[in-house]
Amino acid sequence: MQRRFRLSRSDDFKRVRRTGKSYAHPLVVLVAQASEQKQIRIGVTAGKTTGTAVHRNRAKRLLREAMRPLIPFLASGWDLILIARPALVTATLENTRSALTNVLTRARLLKSSPAEKPPDES
Repeated sequence: MQRRFRLSRSDDFKRVRRTGKSYAHPLVVLVAQASEQKQIRIGVTAGKTTGTAVHRNRAKRLLREAMRPLIPFLASGWDLILIARPALVTATLENTRSALTNVLTRARLLKSSPAEKPPDES
């Protein structure tokens, strides 16, 4: 995931966690809040319940990689936090992408189906 799409400031994480709406899945939790900025920003986190540092870092890498191809299909103007759950450590990339598609669809943040081609940036 490119740096311009990352949510990184602690204050932003706290704001989204405090006032955003959450959507749960056995592999991941999505917390979404509308933003004043035009582009979407995504923060990824994994708590200590996910496992050791190795497991937490793998879970975060997996979430970032699963989210990367979905970014062109997301509605702009949102701040999102993806929280890894312990089951994510043993999940595959396909399972993770499916879980993300599920929670993003329930949050009504997907503009079109990821099976379709991404919009041209001409």
